[in-house]
Amino acid sequence: MKRVLVTGASRGIGRAIALRLARDGFAVALNYVRGQAEAEAVQAEIRGFDGRAELLAFDVGDRAAARAALEGDLERNGAFWGLVLNAGVTADGPLASMPEQDWDRVVRTNLDGFFNVIQPLVMPMVRLRDGGRIVTLASIAGLTGNRGQTNYAATKAGLAAATKSLALEVGKRGITANSVAPGFIATDMVAGLPLEEIKESVPMQRLGTAEEVAALVGFLFSAGAGYITGQVLSVNGGMA
Repeated sequence: MKRVLVTGASRGIGRAIALRLARDGFAVALNYVRGQAEAEAVQAEIRGFDGRAELLAFDVGDRAAARAALEGDLERNGAFWGLVLNAGVTADGPLASMPEQDWDRVVRTNLDGFFNVIQPLVMPMVRLRDGGRIVTLASIAGLTGNRGQTNYAATKAGLAAATKSLALEVGKRGITANSVAPGFIATDMVAGLPLEEIKESVPMQRLGTAEEVAALVGFLFSAGAGYITGQVLSVNGGMA
């Protein structure tokens, strides 16, 4: 059974992706940094349909902690065939009044997390000699920009560019690397936003679901997506 890692897997889009990949027959490592009870609930749900899931707690923004956790897991269980970099945070506000710590925290988690998680795992994946899948979760904000999200948009644009570059580096190994860029998805991340106003800006007049994002990730992990790499694929209800 092929092993995959999903970061930020305890809730929202990460939870939906973990469940989808487990149902598709992968053994899933569920990363989380807080919310152990939520992560354990996802693990129990996966085991409830005879799927395989383990917990792997570390902060993707903490380079030393991430490396220690990942190297320990590699030693115990071997390389991952697939990676989903989903963990992310927001700290919204106008750039002119944005506290330094809000910029730094978003960059550290969303963008530094790319290096902290993927860099230790790429060569072990290559040495499997079995191809592989890497998916990063970008955002429509990284494609179009968004008022009050200069920090978040910058990290998501950086993720997309980094993923495209990685695709060029690992393609000859049969490993694909793509970004999925959700629009407005019904998760905790949109709590407190003017939802009716947001729906009016979406051609399909509704928010997306975490399961709709997970369906695309599931396809990118399938054999049928073996020739798709270096792409940014949006799930946004038709937003430009």
